[in-house]
Amino acid sequence: MRMIDLIEKKKHGEALTDEEIDFLIRGYVDGSIPDYQMSAMAMAIYFKGMDTEEITHLTIAMAKSGDTYDLSGIRGIKVDKHSSGGVGDKTSIALIPWVASCGAKVAKMSGRGLGFTGGTLDKLESFTGFQSGMTKEYFVRQVNDIGCAIAAQTGNLDPADKKLYALRDATATVDSKALITSSIVSKKLASGADAVVFDVTCGSGAFMKTPEQAVDLAQTMIEIGRKAGRKMCAVISNMDEPLGYAVGNILEVQEAVATLRGEGPADVLEICYALGSRMLVLSDIAGTVEEGRAVMKQHLEDGSALRRLAEMVKAQGGDEDLVWHPEKMPDAKIHKVVTAPSDGVISHMECDEIGNASMVLGGGRETADDVIDLSVGIILKKKTGESVKKGEPVAVLYANDEKRLADAEKRFDCAIDYAPAGTRVKTYPVVIETVD
Repeated sequence: MRMIDLIEKKKHGEALTDEEIDFLIRGYVDGSIPDYQMSAMAMAIYFKGMDTEEITHLTIAMAKSGDTYDLSGIRGIKVDKHSSGGVGDKTSIALIPWVASCGAKVAKMSGRGLGFTGGTLDKLESFTGFQSGMTKEYFVRQVNDIGCAIAAQTGNLDPADKKLYALRDATATVDSKALITSSIVSKKLASGADAVVFDVTCGSGAFMKTPEQAVDLAQTMIEIGRKAGRKMCAVISNMDEPLGYAVGNILEVQEAVATLRGEGPADVLEICYALGSRMLVLSDIAGTVEEGRAVMKQHLEDGSALRRLAEMVKAQGGDEDLVWHPEKMPDAKIHKVVTAPSDGVISHMECDEIGNASMVLGGGRETADDVIDLSVGIILKKKTGESVKKGEPVAVLYANDEKRLADAEKRFDCAIDYAPAGTRVKTYPVVIETVD
């Protein structure tokens, strides 16, 4: 079997066999298939696509390319949540302990971020001393003891995806449905969860730009997961503007803590309810989504969701006092207020450009070696559809460097569109659709 023949075959739109897919994944991981040939294959897949059987086997082959987590030592159904990403997405920090407080077992493998802000692990390091690295034995024990853990992926978990993801990023093949599906679902299969709820974002700050594209991706992921023996469902959510008001690591953690106090933004609260209620249904804790919401509401109001976050932070070496007093987290030296240039209405936010402004401030990574400044970021004061008066605050930029601040402010200004006062602006709810 030769890789050049497989490239030729896919170039003409033919389906690859299971054996051929095994050959290309195995060869790419062991180095016998070079980057330039896999780049050609990724581009052929981008243009010609893959059928469901191909995507299923590609996903399974990637999941089996390295270590897999055996979570059989965790009592009950193991449930996980995955977001396809966006700006201001601090959902996991509030949601994971909240769902665990309701009785679910949430065993989450997470990663560090490239792009707008850090990943969930970077954000959790806002709690001084927090450790994401742990043995499999400790991971299992923690989930059994307190119901949840958020840990770093092992060095050899799904190595095929690690290599392919970097290659796709460098060859403009990130937005292939087949490659997105296999990337996301293979990691979940290797991580060992029995059930997964996907948050598939769409809009200017997401890979999927329209709800129709997001639904199509969600349906494919659920079908692949079902074929692999896992229970899966999805929520299609709006990422045409940042989630909540905070963009930046410490700022997002503080907003997640506020959410667990019952004081968070309505959109963050709603996406947590939408995802968490389905996690409880898949865990057999709730019979319906409505019942799941009621259980979550009870555990939010009695304070057990916030207490579970404190328990998780403490179990992973972090300073739990910061859960009760997040205002003690480091603050950026400079707070720059951005004001409206005239009376009007915010008609659109270019979500990814707001994320880029946060990255320019130092809140994200352009390369894996970049060091994140956890204290910088943006707090929005207005969102799409809201009226503004000339000189009224639209946002506050948090910075530690004047040059970075100047660059970020230019980006932010370009990301906000205004319409004349009185203009009616169409907005989307945070939960656009569900795929159960």
